Order: sequence, then C-alpha cells, then structure tokens
Amino acid sequence: MSQVVSSPARTGTPITPAGGPTPPVAKPSLFGTLGQDAPAGLVVFLVALPLCLGISLASGAPLLAGLVSGIVGGLLVSVLSGSAVSVSGPAAGLTVIMLSAIATLGSWQAVLAATVVAGVIQLLLGAARAGIIALYFPAAVIRGMLAAIGIILIMKQIPHFLGADTDYFEDMDFLQFNGLNTFSSIAAAAKGLSPGSVVVGAVSLALLLLWDTAPVRRQPWARLVPGALVAVLVAVGLNQLLRAVAPAWQVRPEHLVKLPVLSSLGQLASVMTFPDFNALRNPATYGVAFTIAVVASLETLLSVEAVDNLDPQKRHTPTNRELMAQGAGNLVSGLLGGLPLTAVIVRSSANIAAGAQSKVSAFIHGILLLVSLLFLGSILNLIPLAALAAVLLLVGFKLTKPALYRTQWRLGWAQFGPFIITIAAVLFTDLLKGVSIGLVIGFFFILKDNAKAGSYLRRDPATSGDDPADGEGAAPLHLRLPEHVSFLNKASIVTTLEQLPTGSRVVLDGTRSDVIDHDVLEAIEAFRQAAPARGIELELRGIRRVALAGH
Repeated sequence: MSQVVSSPARTGTPITPAGGPTPPVAKPSLFGTLGQDAPAGLVVFLVALPLCLGISLASGAPLLAGLVSGIVGGLLVSVLSGSAVSVSGPAAGLTVIMLSAIATLGSWQAVLAATVVAGVIQLLLGAARAGIIALYFPAAVIRGMLAAIGIILIMKQIPHFLGADTDYFEDMDFLQFNGLNTFSSIAAAAKGLSPGSVVVGAVSLALLLLWDTAPVRRQPWARLVPGALVAVLVAVGLNQLLRAVAPAWQVRPEHLVKLPVLSSLGQLASVMTFPDFNALRNPATYGVAFTIAVVASLETLLSVEAVDNLDPQKRHTPTNRELMAQGAGNLVSGLLGGLPLTAVIVRSSANIAAGAQSKVSAFIHGILLLVSLLFLGSILNLIPLAALAAVLLLVGFKLTKPALYRTQWRLGWAQFGPFIITIAAVLFTDLLKGVSIGLVIGFFFILKDNAKAGSYLRRDPATSGDDPADGEGAAPLHLRLPEHVSFLNKASIVTTLEQLPTGSRVVLDGTRSDVIDHDVLEAIEAFRQAAPARGIELELRGIRRVALAGH
C-alpha cells in the first residue's frame, strides 16, 4: 500500500533541522517599512486621483463620488483588508452598471441607497465564507487577465500620452462611449497630438526607464524615491518651463489633472450627496444592489488573486475577510455619496511597482486623496496627464512582458489556450465578460482532461490476478475508482468501460472511494445492465446499485 505523506507546506507545520526547532521569525512592525510605503502611497495617489475623477464622469455620477470612493478605499478598506499591497477604489468595470442603475432607479441618491444594500450583501457573503470561489479560478485565466489589462493600459494611455484624448482616463472597455474603440481612438489621437504632451510624456517615460535600470536601482537613494514620483515632479517643472519659454508647446489645460478646488469643509459638505432611503421601498433597488454586490465581489476576488501573484513576497489574501472589508467599504461609501468600490488591479499594480511593502501605502494614498480634496486642488491641477500615462505605460508593459507568453506556450495548449483566449476576450469586450469567457474555456480543458480514458480508473497489477481464474482460465481486469468520484469523472469512467474488450471479466472496485456521485452510479448501473449483451462479466465492489429512470 502506498504511503501518503503530509506536506509541511499544507499542514502549516514548520520544517525543523535535526538540531532542534527553528526560532520564530520576528514579524516586522507595521510602520517598519514606512520608508518604502510612504513614497509608494504617494505614487498610487498620483495614479488614483485622475482615475477616481474619470470613473465618476463615466458613471454619470457627481464628480466627487469617485474621490469619496477612493478615500474610503484608502482609509477604511485598507485597514480591514487582509491584503498587504492591494488598493481599493472605484472600478471601471462598474461604470456601465452605474449608468444603467441611475436610469433604472431615477436618481443618484437612489443608487447610493442600493450601494449601501450591496455593502450589506457583501458582508453577508464574507460571513458565509463565499470567498472560497476564488480558489477555483484557473491560473492561466488569471495570468491572461493580467496580461490583457497590461495591453489595455498601454493602448488606453497612448492618447493621453499624445495629448489628444477625448475620453475619460480609465475607459477599460474596447467600445467607448464616444463611438470610438481602442484602436480608432489611438488613430484619432495620432492625428491631433499635442507637442507639449508628447515632450512631457517622452521625458517622463525616459526617466522611468532610466530609474528601472540596474545601475540606478543599486543606488540607495534611488530605492527611497520611486521613479514615478520623480517623473511626475519633472513633468510639472518641464510644463511650467514650456509655459514660460514656449507657450505654444505647453500642455493644454484640458490635459492636466482636474480636481475641484474647495476652500472649506463647509463647502465640501455642501457639494456632497447622500442616499435616499425611500428608494428601499422600490423592489428594483434590491435588484440593482444584488448586481453591484455580485459584480464587485467577483472583480475583487479576481483582483486579489492577481495581486497575490504579483506580490514579490507571495503573501496570501484571506478572501472572506476581503469580501467583508469591501462590504464595509461599500456601505460607508454609499452613505457618504461615493461610487461602489472594489479591489483594483491598476492601482494595486502601481503600488507594487513603486515598492510598497504593507497596507500602510494604501492608507497613505487615502490620506493624500482626502488632503488633496481639501487643500491641494489648485497645485495638483498642474500635473500633466501625459506624465501619469507614462507611469501606466510602464506598469502595463510589466503586466504583459513577452517572457510571460513564452512561459505559457511551453506549458502546453491546455494552459496557453485559456491564457490567450482570455486576453483576446478581455481586449474585445470588457474585464468581466472576458474573464467569464476565459473561465469557460479553462473549464472546457479541465473537462477534456477528465474525459481521457483511464484518467481516473487505475489498472492495479498487484490485484488484477488475485481472483482465481474461471473455467476459461482468464483473470479479471481490476479497475479501481479514486477516493472522490464526482460528475467530472463520469466521462472518463464511461469511456473506459465502453472500451473494454468483448468477453472480458471486470472487477470495478469502489472500496477505496469515500464519495461516488449519483450521476456516476447511474452510468455504472447502465453499463452493468448492458454488459451481458457484450459478453462482459462485471463485478461491483463497494459500489451500490441505483434505480435508473424508466426501470
């Protein structure tokens, strides 16, 4: 009998040397990595700011709604979440849902009430431990999603890099609201580029590439100051220089960050919107809330799975805790007039690329969003979007490096197929539809592998001759079922039984099976009844018979 050895990695038991137990490793202080987290938080803030504003515009919501969502994601969700490096905020994948929700419920205040209910639903999903579904996402689909987002980032930032964009900053869908698509938008941008934006973007990108070279990375001072921060600061200075010496080349005002300038807290309160809970009397509100909760939860689970893969330390995010953190975030965001939020890959990727080590960076980004809203609007409005586009161009390239495609190809078509199809589907639809298509393709390959003859039935030479020979001197063929037999095993079992030679003696052994799915039992019973016509003598061991429909 084969011996099963439990893996220390799976049981959580530490591996100790022969000389004695390994002393525990001291857990770093929460603020022990502040030197890396603070600059990373600043970089994420600079990336998140225009994204929050852009998604508000795309969703048909008040301009402040996206900023409120980003602030809640930074100050609340980062504290409640178990993820070290993910960043939460408004997501582009929810923009179409928001537009539809406003049309369905009739007002933004009613949608806020639905967002509050969606937060409660997510809290219940987390309490019910629904986060387990994240473990069933095939790795090839997750990698395909990341690569597709990288390509989208590159293509979507080119118009901003050229200073000729007319759409909002994080339009992640292939088809845009202005009638263009990803490719036609780039072509239109090339015809109407702004020289100042091109210069600022090119200098920013060159600085980022320089900062990523080995000689610069080896410098201690370079590790303390992220390249993205340097690129943004230089971009602001360069644009001010162009304004003074070559006004025709300066970045046009419409291609600078646009933040509402507030003079007091009282003014902030006057422009905020709050939920109308009378909408809870409308049954449609609960349908909208359920849609927001499901889509936001799926995007979050996909994002944290992808972020865990990107995390250099490969830390694991507890998915049930993440659902509850996102639920609390959406509840508070809805109460304060904010958009629904999720864990988002773009900002999380920028966070990791900037060297974040803990959730302190996401918290700092939330503080900076709040401070900027209250005090720094006029200063931040000097930042060219071309500089932020350069940051995201490099983030996008790192997500879709050519080496990733080579690695997936070497793993075989069962891995490369779902990977490349997910990329194409995300590029030409949107994130959720594309990943759904990728999951379907991934499950197809899983079912195909399960359908291979002999995948789950084992020939056991040690026992196939244990039974005494019959009158004709033939020893039975011993076929053993695995410990757990699900409906996924049905195709394999039926195929193997159908390929048995006529006149053979077969022992179908289920004595080691803890669970045998009812569909499989029906298939075995159907074969048992048909076996005599083929001259097959079938003996069932440890397998109960079931009544077939119509018999």
